[in-house]
Amino acid sequence: MTWVEGADGTPYGLQNLPYGVFRRGDGAARIGVRIGDLVLDLTAAEEAGLVLAGGAFGAATLNEFMALGRAQWTTVRRRIRELLAEPEHRAAVEPLLVPLAQVRMTMPFAVGDYVDFYSSAHHATNVGRIFRPDQAPLLPNWKHLPIGYHGRAGTVVVSGTPITRPRGQRATPQGPVFGPSVRLDIEAEVGFVVGVGSELGQPVPVGSFADHVFGVVLVNDWSARDIQAWEYQPLGPFLGKSFATSVSAWVVPLEALAEAWVPAPEQDPAVLDYLRDTPHLGLDLRLSVQWNGERVTEPPFASMYWTPAQQLAHLTVNGASLRTGDLYASGTVSGPERSQVGSFLELSWGGTEPIALGAAKRTFLDDGDTVTITATAPGPDGSTIGLGEVTGTITPPITG
Repeated sequence: MTWVEGADGTPYGLQNLPYGVFRRGDGAARIGVRIGDLVLDLTAAEEAGLVLAGGAFGAATLNEFMALGRAQWTTVRRRIRELLAEPEHRAAVEPLLVPLAQVRMTMPFAVGDYVDFYSSAHHATNVGRIFRPDQAPLLPNWKHLPIGYHGRAGTVVVSGTPITRPRGQRATPQGPVFGPSVRLDIEAEVGFVVGVGSELGQPVPVGSFADHVFGVVLVNDWSARDIQAWEYQPLGPFLGKSFATSVSAWVVPLEALAEAWVPAPEQDPAVLDYLRDTPHLGLDLRLSVQWNGERVTEPPFASMYWTPAQQLAHLTVNGASLRTGDLYASGTVSGPERSQVGSFLELSWGGTEPIALGAAKRTFLDDGDTVTITATAPGPDGSTIGLGEVTGTITPPITG
């Protein structure tokens, strides 16, 4: 229980406490933690000696704090819980609480490298059937290793940032043409934020996942399907995805999700030794996608074939190093039902089955459309953990 009025019983009570970076007016960036509909100003709390983080909360992003490691994350989280739970701290802490309505959330961490995986068997099967209807939907390597690609860290943006419709080449019966994408799509994903880096040449084993990963964000990996379809063979995603990736403003610490781990789908054939995670666990996150305010799909993250620990192990098995702020995303989250898919490519089956959206029939995104992805997870004692939201509105392409 917390003395903060209105926070108990919400997805942002003491069981959660996600971290973010905010500004008030034209003021400097400050680090905070969410409790109910308020933000505890951790920058001010550290200045007042209420929290000790080695000065990390005086930075403009979470990177310095994330680099401190698991022991310090645990100590600080325990102290924040004390400050918000024990009444004797109320007089000192209450002046440091700021209403969410009075702040503007900014990018919570500086992204080092960005990797996007392709880890839903349901999504990969659907895409294979749409793009390669005369072939097996899953390629031979898919169940042997987590497929992924490196994206552009510089185009990862915080929730609420407008998304400019990308331009590029797309195929037509008359040959390739250049212009704005006409098949602009979403990908509902979950991202994992690296706190502690690793040495070049030293793989990170599956059992060390929690030593390196600080927390979780929601991700929308916007995708231009027409640009992607023309360019992706033989090297995979490039301009069809690198124009923008949105992340939620709140980073939910891994410790807040302790009750959300569940058995992951059985893997057949058996994976190679470096990918064997015992126990084999995924996260029971329940996503919801709203298109112009209308809920259109609810992807279940627990159905993902490859786990976050396996993804991290594969990402580094060749000796690639991790850096504080690295972000790797799960890939599109899709379940077995059409109402559980994480992309409009699947929802409209490649644009052949339009979706009823109010009085209109739609396939892909129009200028002015807004997409919002939210998620929850089970918390302790029947509580709910909120993962915030990632939202973006499509704006017309830049001309010239």
